[in-house]
Amino acid sequence: MDPYAQFRGEILSLIDEAVASLYGKIKSKPALEKPPEDFGDFSFPCFQLAPVARKSPSDIAAELAGFVKSKKSEWIEKVEEKNGYVNFFVNKTKLAELALKGAFEKEDKREEKVILEHTSANPNGPLHVGRARNPIIGDTLARIFRWRGYDVETQFYVDDMGKQVAILMWGLKNIDMKVEEKKADHRLVAFYQKAYEMMEEDEEVRKEIGQIIKKCEEGDRETLEEMKRAYEKALDGIVESLKRLNITIDSFVEESRFVLDGSVQYVIEELKRTEFADYENGALYLDMENFGIHGRNKKFFLTRNDGTSLYATRDIAYHLWKGKRADMMINVLGEDHKLEARFVEVALKILGSKTPVTVFYSFVSLPEGKMSTRRGRVVYLDDLIEEAVERAYEEVRKRRNLDEERARFIAEKVGTGAIRYNIVKVNPEKAITFRWEEALNFEGESAPFIQYAHARCCSIMKKAGVEDADFTKVDFSEYSHPQEINLIKAIASFPGVVRRCEEEFNPAFLAEYAHKLASSFNAFYRDCQVVGSEKERERLALVRATQQTLKNALTLLGIEALEEM
Repeated sequence: MDPYAQFRGEILSLIDEAVASLYGKIKSKPALEKPPEDFGDFSFPCFQLAPVARKSPSDIAAELAGFVKSKKSEWIEKVEEKNGYVNFFVNKTKLAELALKGAFEKEDKREEKVILEHTSANPNGPLHVGRARNPIIGDTLARIFRWRGYDVETQFYVDDMGKQVAILMWGLKNIDMKVEEKKADHRLVAFYQKAYEMMEEDEEVRKEIGQIIKKCEEGDRETLEEMKRAYEKALDGIVESLKRLNITIDSFVEESRFVLDGSVQYVIEELKRTEFADYENGALYLDMENFGIHGRNKKFFLTRNDGTSLYATRDIAYHLWKGKRADMMINVLGEDHKLEARFVEVALKILGSKTPVTVFYSFVSLPEGKMSTRRGRVVYLDDLIEEAVERAYEEVRKRRNLDEERARFIAEKVGTGAIRYNIVKVNPEKAITFRWEEALNFEGESAPFIQYAHARCCSIMKKAGVEDADFTKVDFSEYSHPQEINLIKAIASFPGVVRRCEEEFNPAFLAEYAHKLASSFNAFYRDCQVVGSEKERERLALVRATQQTLKNALTLLGIEALEEM
């Protein structure tokens, strides 16, 4: 239930009726704006009607306001005309009732299936900080789409035929060295880095690795099995790291399956029959000029000159497979994949398939600069997690005298929550420099700030001894204090924010909302006595609805809603 959507719908319906009655049918649909706080909850600008009505916007606003006032609406408390705008004020009692009851309701289930691919990192070592954004954005979007009622399956596309895994496999077979790291993915990356170094210096090593890749691309099952044995422990390590960030993946889809089942060959055969196909030195490519891609990037190669497929060709086969199993495909990709994603999208359109929605993100860096797995200049996600948890532990110890087990539990949830929030709060296309002073700031725009607000709600309810009480039958007309109204409006906004995240494929709006809700609650708690006040029951109902809405928001952000901090 979205109270503001209902209020907005009521306004639009009345404006439609008023315009038709006063000025006749018009082609354009009325649009509402969000005005400054003192000017109502929604505004209708009348300038768009001036050419049709042949009147000034101020006169139109006065006529529309008069028409709306003549109609009875349970949603509208007040209508004002000002400077060519009609300003609408929501009925606060109605909003309070729907917002506080709706805080405990779930979205209806839908029939649509969504396959959301994220992370899909090369399984040749641990995830590094630079790519940490991918699984966090992907998992948060999956949670949002599930909340909105979709049947969501998350997938990790395993590049089990690529150069990175071939280098790892060669290193494990040919390099004899001891690595002290306990975690498997950290051990294996040392072999990868050494093998990469040897490949750069020795042509013979390069040829041997090339032969491994060629055998994989030809569908040699024995080589592919050997590749799997080489990478699966690295993949297990990646999964372990993700789990610590409260991220799980439903399915792992191996790239090789589409070579082995003939899907890749089907793609090649179908595309080479099109008018866009051509050859260069025996290598098949599509000419992208007709699709707005020019210059040196206009040739999209599907095969090498020996006929073996390329990664993007296999990616097309993967998307054809996904498209048959889902109503919607969503991909989370780094900005360095934009051109290849465009190639794949064009090829899918040529083949008459669904195309994915792609969320591109810029990379995360630390103040020290960028990272490179190949050269070993890297900060791993595991290192970031450990550092975050240790810093959170120090903060928890400063604030509370807790037993060690409880302090460690809270520190784990605060530290990992801080990483998730600090990364997801920024629009995906903007670059991030991760700074500790922002991520673990208990007073700023951070996960600990929001978690603390939730813990405070829990504490109030516990102190009042009404954690399980039913507050659906309070007197909703009792809310009059400005901070009560602000908090009710913040709670009522939650469904609309989640819907916007879904429609724009951007979880940053939810992170911003959660901070605003926590801030609104803190202001309410500062200015309005709860326990022991004359309106204790009504205010406890407000605290309980805030607690639930904060929990919902934190859960969608993949962050633990702690009951104490």
